[in-house]
Amino acid sequence: MATTGNKNINAKLVLLGDVGAGKSSLVLRFVKGQFVEFQESTIGAAFFSQTLAVNDATVKFEIWDTAGQERYHSLAPMYYRGAAAAIIGYDMTNQASFERAKNWVQELQAQGNPNMVMALAGNKADLLDARKVAAEEAQTYAQENGLFFMETSAKTASNVNELFYEIAKRLPRVQPAQNPAGMVLMNRPSERTATASCCS
Repeated sequence: MATTGNKNINAKLVLLGDVGAGKSSLVLRFVKGQFVEFQESTIGAAFFSQTLAVNDATVKFEIWDTAGQERYHSLAPMYYRGAAAAIIGYDMTNQASFERAKNWVQELQAQGNPNMVMALAGNKADLLDARKVAAEEAQTYAQENGLFFMETSAKTASNVNELFYEIAKRLPRVQPAQNPAGMVLMNRPSERTATASCCS
């Protein structure tokens, strides 16, 4: 059988961004193919999972959709710690939402997994007439900060699946033989001395 080369990858993915940026709508569209016009704000965080086949691998995303309200901000590190990937979402009709996304990027760069795949998603791309954030501005910001950028619309499903596929393609590939536990994404011997005392 030709399936012997397949790798199964479990990837924790976190969605971060301002309240009303459309994070929950993106996840619902990706996982269930649904769009709810008036989505209630997430309380704390919501969990979803979805599996994608990419090239020779099967990627199972374990998705944490975090609340955008400021009062839940202190909970965010629980969800992005150890995450393999993050989608930082903003509402392209709202400049403040984009500025908030930049704050999330800075926080992840400072405290997140250094090998994390990060995507910047300008959501609500169907509302072109109300655009406040230029695609060029977001693209430039993403390039300067090591993210990839897509404009998405959960409402029309534009680029939603593509966003998750692109993340899946960028995840580090793990050789199962080297790593039977399937947890660590990369071998980083330089850090082992530092972590041995805290985590053994």
